[in-house]
Amino acid sequence: MERLGAAAACALALGVYAGAQTSPGRVETLRAVAALPVEVVGEFREPLGYARLASGDALVFDRRGHAVYGVGAGSTSARKLVAIGGEEGRVIEPTAFDAQPDGTFVVADAPNGRERVQIFTADGRRAGGFQLPGRATPRVTLGNLSLSGIGTLQFTGRSILISQPETGGLMTEYGLAGTPVRTIGRLRATGHEDDRELHLALNAGIPLKDADGGYWFVFLAGEPAFSRFDRTGALVFHRRIQGREVDPLVAALPATWPRRAVDGTEVPLVSPMARTAALDTAGRLWISFVVPYTYVFDSLGEKVRTVQFQAAGLVAPASLTFAGTRLLVTPGCHEFEAR
Repeated sequence: MERLGAAAACALALGVYAGAQTSPGRVETLRAVAALPVEVVGEFREPLGYARLASGDALVFDRRGHAVYGVGAGSTSARKLVAIGGEEGRVIEPTAFDAQPDGTFVVADAPNGRERVQIFTADGRRAGGFQLPGRATPRVTLGNLSLSGIGTLQFTGRSILISQPETGGLMTEYGLAGTPVRTIGRLRATGHEDDRELHLALNAGIPLKDADGGYWFVFLAGEPAFSRFDRTGALVFHRRIQGREVDPLVAALPATWPRRAVDGTEVPLVSPMARTAALDTAGRLWISFVVPYTYVFDSLGEKVRTVQFQAAGLVAPASLTFAGTRLLVTPGCHEFEAR
């Protein structure tokens, strides 16, 4: 089992994972209504992205397989669209993926430790891309998976949002040629401003753009929280997240973090609170945590639902993607009705 960090380990010890009981009327169970065939999912080593296209076909991002696959509607086999490799048009050590309904998609990877974003057409041809300056520094990790920096991005079709607290803002919006368009959001106070790397890690998160042109940002680590910004980048509100499902995680937050060496520099080893997040077509924010619960917030930031996902067993989402009212979840590539 991969190491989950102190907070998740505490939750595991408290029985929040397998065998947890839920209170009637409080936690809603959503049951899978569809999924990719088992024989298809079995081809993937670690599916961390699943998108359903307008055509009915699907894309699957296999992080550990260093690949992106296409799956035809009703198909019982997957076709590799992007394969492993450090050269342009291939991916190596990929960390993030996002797709548009027309089938165009982006993949972030790190050849030779240099962060790169590539844009692909629906048939896997490279349509563009760019490199970010400096070397990749994983700040928030779950096991061997980086969740921060270019480990979280959103592809809007016209731009790409990346969490970059080292710039002094929460997220940066890039044009498709790699030109920064804007930086959005001030870093939150953490009480660890004297430890730059820890302060930045506690300001890493998941950037999202809504249909109205505004932005959301979900903090990955530290005190659970999210912020909403308008289309100009001005802060609309900031919300702390509370709930009995995540309270044990908050109570287990350490006062000091263990450190590790990365490229000869000691950096804090920070485990996440949030695992993934997405906006649905109604503008509601869904946040899944390292414990298998998902909170849903309305456009005003008020919590309106607490959800668990059930397929063959309890599902702890690694990624969330909406296709109309369908919510697509990895690692099992299941689909749920999310009205």
